[in-house]
Amino acid sequence: MEVFYYVVFGALAAVVAGLELGKSGKDRVATTTAFNAFKNNYVLVYSLMMSGDWLQGPYVYYLYSQYGFDKGDIGRLFIAGFGSSMLFGTIVGSLADKQGRKRACITYCITYILSCITKHSPEYRVLMVGRVLGGIATSLLFSAFESWLVAEHNKRGYDPQWLSITFSKAIFLGNGLIAIIAGLFANLLADNLGFGPVAPFDAAACFLAIGMAIIMSSWSENYGDSSESKDLMAQFKVAAKAIASDEKIALLGAIQSLFEGSMYTFVFLWTPALSPNEEDIPHGFIFATFMLSSMLGSSIASRLLARKMKVEGYMQIVFSVSAVTLFLPVATSILVSPSSVKGGGISFGGSLQLLGFCTFESCVGIFWPSIMKMRSQYIPEEARSTIMNFFRIPLNLFVCVVLYNVNAFPITVMFGMCSIFLFIAAILQRRLMVVADLHKLSTKAQEMTVEDEPLNP
Repeated sequence: MEVFYYVVFGALAAVVAGLELGKSGKDRVATTTAFNAFKNNYVLVYSLMMSGDWLQGPYVYYLYSQYGFDKGDIGRLFIAGFGSSMLFGTIVGSLADKQGRKRACITYCITYILSCITKHSPEYRVLMVGRVLGGIATSLLFSAFESWLVAEHNKRGYDPQWLSITFSKAIFLGNGLIAIIAGLFANLLADNLGFGPVAPFDAAACFLAIGMAIIMSSWSENYGDSSESKDLMAQFKVAAKAIASDEKIALLGAIQSLFEGSMYTFVFLWTPALSPNEEDIPHGFIFATFMLSSMLGSSIASRLLARKMKVEGYMQIVFSVSAVTLFLPVATSILVSPSSVKGGGISFGGSLQLLGFCTFESCVGIFWPSIMKMRSQYIPEEARSTIMNFFRIPLNLFVCVVLYNVNAFPITVMFGMCSIFLFIAAILQRRLMVVADLHKLSTKAQEMTVEDEPLNP
């Protein structure tokens, strides 16, 4: 493997270590022992849930190909997963708000374990059922857990600022360190120990079972709106009304869909972008480098949030930088002469793109805790899971369209489209900051008016 990869990985590791070890008093928030125990419990559960997800990632496509399915068949399986998340996401989100977030988290574990079990079958229909179950589980993973955390945090009376600590730590470990370890562990099971590509899915089921046991034994239940008078359709109406009547929520949903849609498109396209002429690149090592970049981003976010930096302000910069990094494949295709030699090591243009992609992954690391912070501020508690899954409808629709047409357009066109989406997200983020500031001023003026009103005799 070329020295270039080790240099990039080593430089990122040194920066992450320096940031974490060099935290000053300004970068740390004084908390209570009770909160620390609560935070550590959630971070442990979240890490177990994400380990179940990350263990599967490197081997899903490979397992399907080992069963003899071609690219078209595998593409339809992936579309089924995202389509399932789009169709059933709002339903499971509403059920989580009404029936309980703890129950929804347990349901996630059971559903994902069943999805892992289906991977033992080479039957296409069974694998399709597994993808549908996986799509439902994904909707729960990205809504129910966060909804439970925010409600439980507020119910216990902890400082709202401390939510940022939990978000940052969960992303730093669950989407960074755990992803790296899970990828290496999956490689050990499947390749080094010779258990085959289905072994990581069995390991994922075990970690999910452990997490479910912790949830059942240590989490209390909380709800959105549990009134008996509100059925599922009423929950939808509450969520739709909140999005339509509050510009801040609508803007937040649009920003999230634009960024995550670009992120998932990047996940599909980074491999062909770095090896357009079948260059020999270390996929696993590059994946680990991306996850290290994400850890760097979450470490930066924890500092920004600890210093009470305005999320709406710095996220404009993050989205703009993201747009520039995903425009790099377009720029290099124009400015750098393409290599005509098949195979070999990574090209000069590919090296530039890799550095840009690492920067993008750092932006992803900043994005997750920051968007969680904004969601905790703007989304109403009574329909939190429902609204969060409403946000995922355009996201999943976008990803399905991209997957269906992935061979219809050049990679540069796809990356250019993502870059435009991210610039739009930066503009919408600016609008969100303006609207939020106006709302705060209006609320403050109303409070001052009430205080100045004379008491009636």
